[in-house]
Amino acid sequence: MSSPVDPTRSTTLADPEPLLTAQAGQALDREAFLKLLVAQLEYQDPLKPQDSKEFIAELAQFSSLEQAMGINDRLDLLAAQSRGLQNAEIVGMVGKQATVRGSLITSDGSGSPVTVAFTLDAPSATTRITLRDANGRVVRTFDLGEQAAGTVRVTWDGRDDSGLVQPAGTYAVSVAAEDADGAPVLVSQETTGRVESVSFDKGYPVLHLDNGTFVPVSDLLRVGL
Repeated sequence: MSSPVDPTRSTTLADPEPLLTAQAGQALDREAFLKLLVAQLEYQDPLKPQDSKEFIAELAQFSSLEQAMGINDRLDLLAAQSRGLQNAEIVGMVGKQATVRGSLITSDGSGSPVTVAFTLDAPSATTRITLRDANGRVVRTFDLGEQAAGTVRVTWDGRDDSGLVQPAGTYAVSVAAEDADGAPVLVSQETTGRVESVSFDKGYPVLHLDNGTFVPVSDLLRVGL
């Protein structure tokens, strides 16, 4: 059983710290604040009522707390509406060509040219591209030698190193680049495909391309028709 409250003992809430935090360190909500304020008025010494300035300060603090809670609720609503609009725009990308950060390319098996693109963070002295099929077999290599920093694009004719047209499918691209001292150069690869769907189950939008690439929308580089 809890100890009775001494009616002759005056309590004060003028210190902002007790007002905003409970003994366990948890923030007080509006209902807890009101209960604490009512208890203070109920058990204060009638012969020594709380100073009016302190009481006004407490009410002002409660008013500030009310306003802050209202602002937070409105901000949460605006954030939810903004996310809804952004998600609707992203869903509108379904069916369009999108270029994203990634290392996969798709060949239709007809020998039609396919663009392989990547970006070098610094100039390279040696640059080598390797294409592998779905089984991990190397089908084509490109030795590009020296390359300036920036975006590099190479066209693959859909054939292997012996000149045979490769079947339709998805191929993995790896790029290795080194500077004049033999140190590796940072490479950012990109891939292009048609957006088949968008998922949101991870808490953020993920684009699903027809070449098998799944990337967060933050990796989107360009959108075409």
